[in-house]
Amino acid sequence: MSNSYSIRSTKIGNSAGFRLPAEFYREHPQFANADGWIEVLSPDTAILRILTPSGDDEDAEDSVMMRLFLDFAMKEALKNNTLQPYTTEMSEAAHELIAGVELDDESLEDG
Repeated sequence: MSNSYSIRSTKIGNSAGFRLPAEFYREHPQFANADGWIEVLSPDTAILRILTPSGDDEDAEDSVMMRLFLDFAMKEALKNNTLQPYTTEMSEAAHELIAGVELDDESLEDG
């Protein structure tokens, strides 16, 4: 499964659009017939957000808040060019920070 796909600009009726390869939809069928939007972050960088229909409205508010937070964090990281690969050293440092930390069952029930 790929995370990167080539797109091509094309004319669609009286408008212009991007053509996605069939491989994209084979690997990610949840995006077929979905709506979304594109946000331009810089002259050569844009984020495409595809909204898939969701049948579970139970956690909709939490989901929206998490999505807004993650959108903000991604936009800031791209804007400030602070993205970096997650390394083995970073993982080891994180594991050292939480080594020996235990959660009691009551704290899990409150959250």
